[in-house]
Amino acid sequence: MKKSIFTLLLSGISFLGFSQEKEAESSKFTFSGYIDSYYMLNFNNPTNRSNLGTSGYERAFDQKSNQFSIGLVQTKFGYATKTSDVVVDLTFGPNADLGQYGNVVGPLGAGKASTALAIKQAYFNWKPSDKWTFTVGQFGTHIGYEVIDAPVNYNYSLSNLFNNGPFYHIGAKANYAFSSKSALMLGIVNNVDNLNDNNSSKGFIGQFFFAPKEGWNVYINGITSNESAPLASGKDDSGSYNLLDLTTSYQVTPKYLIGLNAAYGSQTGDFQGGGSVGDSKTWGGVALYSNYAFTDHFSLGGRYEVFDNTSGARALRGINAAGETVGTDVSSFTLTATFTTAEGHLLIKPELRTDAYKTAQFVDGDGKSQKSQATFGTVFIYKF
Repeated sequence: MKKSIFTLLLSGISFLGFSQEKEAESSKFTFSGYIDSYYMLNFNNPTNRSNLGTSGYERAFDQKSNQFSIGLVQTKFGYATKTSDVVVDLTFGPNADLGQYGNVVGPLGAGKASTALAIKQAYFNWKPSDKWTFTVGQFGTHIGYEVIDAPVNYNYSLSNLFNNGPFYHIGAKANYAFSSKSALMLGIVNNVDNLNDNNSSKGFIGQFFFAPKEGWNVYINGITSNESAPLASGKDDSGSYNLLDLTTSYQVTPKYLIGLNAAYGSQTGDFQGGGSVGDSKTWGGVALYSNYAFTDHFSLGGRYEVFDNTSGARALRGINAAGETVGTDVSSFTLTATFTTAEGHLLIKPELRTDAYKTAQFVDGDGKSQKSQATFGTVFIYKF
């Protein structure tokens, strides 16, 4: 009897050790990140050495000219098992603050110690089956072609479509994969680009993915939300923010890729305390992408974009001949070469960008108004 109990105990210990060993084999811990810095020349030679123009929204991240600048430092932690994974994406530096629009104060208030500035993403995925994935936390937006992470984009300078958001959401979403060629995501989030829900209303997000053929991916994205700040008398139900987005890319050959991003948005009433725009006003744009990999160490990427905010719904505005602040539109062209070295860890990106507006957006070194701006910079990105 004692022998049987002893044998059973040993078997249990062995089974427990075997289970822990199997769990260890099926789990995986990852650590990655990057650091980027750049030097940008502005051919208008503005005295304030800024690429932001009169409205302050002409660029997303690469804001400084005629000086060396740090962009972003990322440290990304991941842990994955067979049915779940977690991502903690922490960022630091000037672009970390800019990418956390709506989150620069932190939960403790202005001037208080906070780690909120460093949280770019913090979420977990649960995969109860091969088809279902549930996500909860703070995650990057599903809208658009480009992302905050500099190593992923072909161009360093971000598009106007990206700059006009959104950047991130806090909430929950579910993704169902019909097959390897189609999937549907639906979710509920606090609102757009905000650490704390400003009005207790919730936004709804969605994405439909399908792949018509090998190498061709299509994403139809959307969001609808009431972004109005609350009134003294209570909740403001008049505000409405809506955005429909199309993102697609096609790998024409193993070396040549083309892409497209098109978006159309509308805003009614107030947007997070920025002032009421009144009845529905719209904005939209289209960006075309092209990238050719000549070798494993050199590629050339181009982007042409038109963005229309003549209604003045978004923050990108200009000054007309009468000196009034009005909505505007812009056409932009960006050409970026990428040299890959240091065993694939170091990316060197010389980049030329031009922006042409219909309104005065810039002031040159002589104090004269300009409708266009051209910049040339060199970017250094080290990823690990």
